[in-house]
Amino acid sequence: MTPLKNLTRLLFASTIIILAGCASGIPISTNKKYPIELLYDNQPLERPYSEIGIVEISSEDSLTERQTQDKRMMYRGNDAKTKELLTARLVIKAQKIGADAIINVKYKYYTSVKSEGYMLSGLAVRYRGE
Repeated sequence: MTPLKNLTRLLFASTIIILAGCASGIPISTNKKYPIELLYDNQPLERPYSEIGIVEISSEDSLTERQTQDKRMMYRGNDAKTKELLTARLVIKAQKIGADAIINVKYKYYTSVKSEGYMLSGLAVRYRGE
């Protein structure tokens, strides 16, 4: 692995650890402060901007025995701290492409008989005229 990749992974891990320490169990739709502005679903951005593109993160995992205990749907979904860590990952991805904000942020969780997953997405934008 190259030194640059090692440094990138170290910075990413450090950011996640720092944000995890700050997470307080607040739902994803609150006004938690991130290095760039985040606006959820129908919140308007009051500044002129140019669109950069859609950013998203997603994952799917197999359910564990604990989650399917007694063939019932138990212990599924992500808690607020996990959602904030996922949001931090989305922010980092947007920053890498030069975004000043992410608008129309949406979080989706899904589950099936054998797996569960999530998708977090939004439109990365750059402010104009400032």
